[in-house]
Formats: sequence, structure tokens, C-alpha cells
Amino acid sequence: QVQLVESGGGLVQAGGSLTLSCAASGRTPSAYAMGWFRQGPGKEREFVATISRSGGSTRYSDSVKGRFTISRDNAKNTVYLLMNSLEPEDTAVYYCAAKRIVASTVPGEYNYWGQGTQVTVSS
Repeated sequence: QVQLVESGGGLVQAGGSLTLSCAASGRTPSAYAMGWFRQGPGKEREFVATISRSGGSTRYSDSVKGRFTISRDNAKNTVYLLMNSLEPEDTAVYYCAAKRIVASTVPGEYNYWGQGTQVTVSS
């Protein structure tokens, strides 16, 4: 069992930055690939970024590539999402998720989820 708690969301103006954190606890968090997903109003949950267990491999959706950076600190059992050049379209609840062994862009393949943190970008 892995517990995930996101933090760092808030209200920011377009063009601004935020850093989300996801603190993991429980059974060997470093053994899991991690992902960030988001769900905007009236939309389905969508892939944002993933990172491998070691942190050596990352992947991004086309909509955030070049603006967002995912990273992890296994010593602290924490995953981060640095979000730059935020746009109103980035407004959503952001979730972190843990998946055994190999990262994926498919939400349904993840084993554990956090409760989410709201990010609102004003124009």
C-alpha cells in the first residue's frame, strides 16, 4: 500500500509558475513509477507527465512539454511538478499516481492515487 498526498496548488496569473509536490509513504515508494495527471472542469482525467523509478526517464504530454518538469527525490519519497508559463487551459485538479515498475500514460494502469490539488490560472 502506498499513500500519496499532493500539495502546492493555488491561484496564479497566466504566465506564472507553481511547483506541486507529492509526498509518498507506505510500502517502498521508490519502487514505483510516478505520474501526474489532471482533470479540468467537465473533462476526463488526462496524462501530464511521468517519471521512472530512478528518475532517469521522463515523458510529457504535448500540451505541457517545454513548460512543465517532473522530478523525484527518492530519499525524501517526493515527486515534484514544476509548472512554468501557466495558461488558463492548465486549470484543473492535479493528481499524482503510483504504478508498479514501469511508467504509463494511461490513468487506469496506476495502482495508487492522491486526493488531488487544485490549480487555477487566471487570464
